[in-house]
Amino acid sequence: MNFYDRLILPRLLDCLCGLPDITAERAKLVPRAHGRVLEIGIGTGLNLPHYDAGKVQQVHGVDPAPQMQKKALQRAARTGIAVETVPLMVEQIGAAAASYDCVVCTFTLCTIADGVSALREMRRVLKPGGELLFCEHGRAPDAGVRRWQQRLNPVWGRIAGGCQLHRDVPQLLKDGGFRVQEMERKYLPGPRPWTYLYAGSAVAA
Repeated sequence: MNFYDRLILPRLLDCLCGLPDITAERAKLVPRAHGRVLEIGIGTGLNLPHYDAGKVQQVHGVDPAPQMQKKALQRAARTGIAVETVPLMVEQIGAAAASYDCVVCTFTLCTIADGVSALREMRRVLKPGGELLFCEHGRAPDAGVRRWQQRLNPVWGRIAGGCQLHRDVPQLLKDGGFRVQEMERKYLPGPRPWTYLYAGSAVAA
């Protein structure tokens, strides 16, 4: 792992993904999690302050980047919730089928190489009736913005840990075996190629 990926990128992502408008979206979605929770791409633990300790039994966070998890564990210590972090690829969760009441995935699908396989694994470990809570940026509805996403994507991916600007989130969810129950779509404040948001909940199709 090079110097940038080990020391610079975690700080950059923690800063960008902790901006006020993004934090506000986390604060709306994450408190809905309940029971035994699997968080995909826990990273530096930016979601952890938003869990409702009265509704959550445990948070099991997976992330392939162990250099991020020191900060996550520091944030976990302040939550009053049992939090365990594991440096695994999401395609290799390793849990038994039907293990979790809820899966939380925020600003993570953009960086997973095979998003469909990852979502199928999330579906596998959800209990019957379990819920996927998601908040992701992705493919914009406006043709002009999509063209800029295409132009910027190769460079952005190299400096942002593989983040893809133009993922079609609704199609990914469908291909991954989920049925969307509710979904909000909107631009957040900021440069439009980066800020088109999909947020909501889904269950196994």
